[in-house]
Amino acid sequence: MPVIDCTQLSKAYAHRPIFSGVSFTVRSGERVGVVGNNGSGKSTLGRILAGVEEADGGSVAKRRGARVDYLPQEPRLPAGRRVSDVVLESLEAWGRAKQRHDDLTAALADPAADVERLVAEQAAAGEEVERLGGWERQHEAEAIVGHLGIADPTRLIDTLSGGEQRRVAIARILVGEPDLAILDEPTNHLDVDTIEWLEEYFSSRFGGALLLITHDRYVLDRVTSRTLELDAGTLTSYAGGYAVYLEARAERQAHAERSERNRQNFLRRELEWLRRQPKARTTKQKARLGRAHGAIDDPGLRREKTADLRITAERLGKTILELRGLRLAREGRILIDGLDLALRRGERIGVVGANGTGKTSLLLALLGELAPEAGTLSLGKNTKPGYLDQARSGLDDAASIRESVAGDQAMVEVGGQSVAVGGYLERFLFDHATQRMKVGVLSGGERARVCLARLLCEKTNLLLLDEPTNDLDVATLGALESMLNDFGGSALIVSHDRWFLDRVATSILAFEGDGRVELHRGTYSDYRERRDAEVASTRRLPAERPDASDAAPARKTSKPTKKLTWAEERELEGLFERIEAAEGEAERLAARLADPATYRATPGATDEPESVDVAALGRDLEAARDRAAELLERWEELEARKGD
Repeated sequence: MPVIDCTQLSKAYAHRPIFSGVSFTVRSGERVGVVGNNGSGKSTLGRILAGVEEADGGSVAKRRGARVDYLPQEPRLPAGRRVSDVVLESLEAWGRAKQRHDDLTAALADPAADVERLVAEQAAAGEEVERLGGWERQHEAEAIVGHLGIADPTRLIDTLSGGEQRRVAIARILVGEPDLAILDEPTNHLDVDTIEWLEEYFSSRFGGALLLITHDRYVLDRVTSRTLELDAGTLTSYAGGYAVYLEARAERQAHAERSERNRQNFLRRELEWLRRQPKARTTKQKARLGRAHGAIDDPGLRREKTADLRITAERLGKTILELRGLRLAREGRILIDGLDLALRRGERIGVVGANGTGKTSLLLALLGELAPEAGTLSLGKNTKPGYLDQARSGLDDAASIRESVAGDQAMVEVGGQSVAVGGYLERFLFDHATQRMKVGVLSGGERARVCLARLLCEKTNLLLLDEPTNDLDVATLGALESMLNDFGGSALIVSHDRWFLDRVATSILAFEGDGRVELHRGTYSDYRERRDAEVASTRRLPAERPDASDAAPARKTSKPTKKLTWAEERELEGLFERIEAAEGEAERLAARLADPATYRATPGATDEPESVDVAALGRDLEAARDRAAELLERWEELEARKGD
């Protein structure tokens, strides 16, 4: 069943067409990926579908009653509110039903209350809560917030970083379970573990339809079942995820190239014929002449423009970078504790880890902007770092693209050669007209290309890149991958993009938390495979400790054992009974609150055998439900570990 249906959509900015004739349908439960170069109109299309922006032409039809939620690249959240309150806003209907049930429960404590009516209304409110997902929706919402990396749901929105606010915005959408979620670059600023959790949630738990506008190729391949490509103002639909889309697109381009070769052969034959003919006299000759001129006027196959990223490394010395016992701390928290690292010529180290573990701090220390607490940090005398920060800072919104990259210079030096600034910027897909545009009006991907252009005309042999893939389209990502693989210097690359790391990194530097940082040789997939095998092996270790005389020396593992202890096994055996008892208590209290007889005895009455505090009964019911939920969550955790 369609959730949203678009017909002949068109959009232009300042008379520059973005797209036209765009028609497609998103059906219930579909997972659709949207790809295309920066500036092709992906985000604009998302805003139009979400109702944030109007199309110039065409129509968007939404199923009656369908809820569509939208995640922009830079979400705006209300200041002065707690995280939990903002997230639970998406549970409006559930929240109203729950509040109605609570209010009715409190009203029943009034001695003058119409008990029969209130009990009936309370039961109806309880049924509505159950219909909208049950009594545990709030706990589920808090769990989602935790999985997305917000440890304290009571924090104020004002105290969160931009990346943390983005996580809250994602949580609000997931908790709300809309019929269609339109997510624009949802993985930006997320660490790899969170992205992988999000992948699993999208694939197995999210019930609505998804429209994912993202450059994360692993997410596209693992989540989506259809791919929409915006290219040169037109939209093409491909069945399948990212890998299937690449194959189908390659075949489509090969067919177009064959057609273009046939057209060129026809042109050559017709031109030869035209040159031999003094003048076309017959109707047949005139028709052939018309075909020839038509073929000549046809622009033919449009060649896709891609960024041309090139950099020549400055001469490297014997020592590039050496860390010995490096210890870094910020605000009293240890980020790196005793790191030894010697960077080699041509080595490209991918840096991964949860947000806040110290990845960016390491780059700042290498730049001399953060002093180590202990250990030594040595850069070779010929080492010249070049830095790209993830905020793309240092750009003046009032300056033009040309001024931002080269100031008032007419030439820049690239690889020992002088290159005209205009020609250099064309390598980054900025034509002469675009080069005069102000930075403040650029998209995130265009700003990223400006920063890359500025960085790559510097003299450097050690690239320090902090989330370089954010906001870049797939074609530019491919150009960046090729450039780094051809780079003669060395690089440290902080990135959450696993596809990118698999193609670029020669080693992985993993921030494990609590100051632990370990170097793993090979690609990201190699590292992840070894890490998963290590965790699985650790979980299979026997509970009994081997005799010290037989045990071989072993390197301390960074992962704690996950196997159940004897006490946890005993706890698991008794959890079902405790869950049943808590649920039974909740049912007993709910039944008592639903019984009109409960409200005939009032607190302080002397002519009744028993006085009832209805408000206290309501609190006891909430506590019993909370206890049942906690025990069930604990059972699921222990059972999962037992299964492993």
